[in-house]
Formats: sequence, structure tokens, C-alpha cells
Amino acid sequence: MGTDPVKNEDSPAIQDVLDALDDPDCRAILEETEQPMTAKELGERCEISTSTLYRKLDLLSTATLVRELHSVHPDRGRITRYQRDIASLNVSITDDDQFDVRINRPERTADERLADMWSEMGEEL
Repeated sequence: MGTDPVKNEDSPAIQDVLDALDDPDCRAILEETEQPMTAKELGERCEISTSTLYRKLDLLSTATLVRELHSVHPDRGRITRYQRDIASLNVSITDDDQFDVRINRPERTADERLADMWSEMGEEL
């Protein structure tokens, strides 16, 4: 599987990443989200209450470790699924003694990149 490192301007704050990885619920969510899952599915799998789950998903989103996938179901309307958006992570100290975080993302197909663009456009409307 190929990976693309996050560009510096898109990198999350290192503290956000460390906070998310330090949280056992966040780690459980990351373990379960290799494939996209709804919040309801995640809550059941991870045995996390809905309100706690959404706080943890927000923490993971801020750290850019999960991504939201939106689709429209004819009967149920808009459905949001969450998927782990990390292939590997490296924390290091740079030459100028600063901490640096590098996140390698899973390679996305053209269809997935198009779906991401479409989802972003829908949020702006």
C-alpha cells in the first residue's frame, strides 16, 4: 500500500495527535475503523456512549487521524461514516530541537478522491 506524507501546512498540532493517541477510547476507535463505520456501529463495537463517541471522533478529526465519508441513502438521508486516515505515524525531533509529526495516509483511489471533493463541496453549501 502506498502512502502520502501530510504536507507541513496540513499537519495537525503534535499535542492534538498525542492527546488522541493517549486516549484509550480513541485508540479503540482507530482499531475499528479500518473500514468505514457509522457512529452507531462504532459505539456498539467500542462500547462507548454516543455523547462520548462524538467527543472522541472530534478529537480524532482534529488530530487528522480519522476522516468523515458522507453518502446519501434514499430512505435514511445523509449518512456519515468514519474511517481511519493513517497508515503510519512518526514523531521526531528536528535539527532545531522542535518536535515534528509526520502522518502517512493510505493511498486513495480516484473514486475516493472525487468523493472527498464532493463531500467538501456539500459542506460549503
